[in-house]
Amino acid sequence: MDDLRIRTAVAADAETVLAFWREAAEGTSITDDVDGVTRLVARDPEALILAEQDGRLVGSVIAGYDGWRCSLYRLAVLPAHRRRGIATALLRAAERRFEAVGGRRGDAMVLEANERAQRAWSAAGYRREDHWRRWVKPYTGPVRTG
Repeated sequence: MDDLRIRTAVAADAETVLAFWREAAEGTSITDDVDGVTRLVARDPEALILAEQDGRLVGSVIAGYDGWRCSLYRLAVLPAHRRRGIATALLRAAERRFEAVGGRRGDAMVLEANERAQRAWSAAGYRREDHWRRWVKPYTGPVRTG
């Protein structure tokens, strides 16, 4: 892994990141578009952390900090590059970021059906908290009531 490069994303990475997520990440998000990625990078330039190997994007994690919580999203590694320590390197970079800003706890969003991801998060020292549930309301498109 000597040739693994960890860096933060820039706006010009948006298309590459989106193509990477289509290949490596589970599920999609309402913010999976160029505008969503570029707004993230503009608002919090340290949040989107990328792993590159031989000039190719092989991993990502979003390490968002809003001054209150440390939130982790989109931890993904290309299938052919998994089990090589890339996710560990990305999480270490995210955790260093959180420690530098005084973060106290990282919260990870993990799909309920993604058992492989749950095992990976558990191996990294994270634990599931079943007493919490995610509540969402999209702010784009038709808003449905009742």
